[in-house]
Amino acid sequence: MNDKHITIAIDGPGGAGKSTVADAVAEKLGILHLDTGAMYRAFAFQALSEGISPDDEQGLSELAGRIEMDIAFENGAQRTIVNGKDVSDSIRTPEISFAASTCSKAGAVRRRMVGMQQALAKTRSMILDGRDIGTKVLTGATLKVYLTATPEERAKRRYEQLLQNGQKADYRNVLADVVARDHQDSTRAIDPLRPAEDAVIVDSTDFTQAQTVQAVLKLLEARV
Repeated sequence: MNDKHITIAIDGPGGAGKSTVADAVAEKLGILHLDTGAMYRAFAFQALSEGISPDDEQGLSELAGRIEMDIAFENGAQRTIVNGKDVSDSIRTPEISFAASTCSKAGAVRRRMVGMQQALAKTRSMILDGRDIGTKVLTGATLKVYLTATPEERAKRRYEQLLQNGQKADYRNVLADVVARDHQDSTRAIDPLRPAEDAVIVDSTDFTQAQTVQAVLKLLEARV
């Protein structure tokens, strides 16, 4: 597998488990996982740090033109660096998550991020997860998967993750955030969240993480 250039696109709504599944698949295959969501989160983090509203398209466009973002991999794990600062551990909050979704509606932001993602994927075999990987970033991917689960299950997973990370959370609020972000991601004018026409839909509602990983690996085996 390592001597053949492959690309895997995993799209889907927030909380579907895209990042954790992509991590596990990448480890099994011995390839890298590019967490594109972390890139948007890092952009949103920088915007908020500079007092730029996620709704300020002009301000976001200006930031997209000057932001310096680098992606590094340490022992297979992605570190996202903005303007020389590693922000990887500062971007996993509900506030940053929703801000990232809002920022991603800006055309200049998406163009900058998509360009970076496409350039990285050309250099080596890689799995990318996000919301427009199969439809925009890697239209010729070896495999496209649309990973989903019910809003209630996705909210439950995110709620438990927040608690495990020592953050206070209320399940009802988390569910409301999940539903709001689903609506925002699927109705935005630019690159809305939707399955690519040639993507395989995998519903992980009743799957364990291991079962979901195996499902993706089996789909890949059928293509290579």
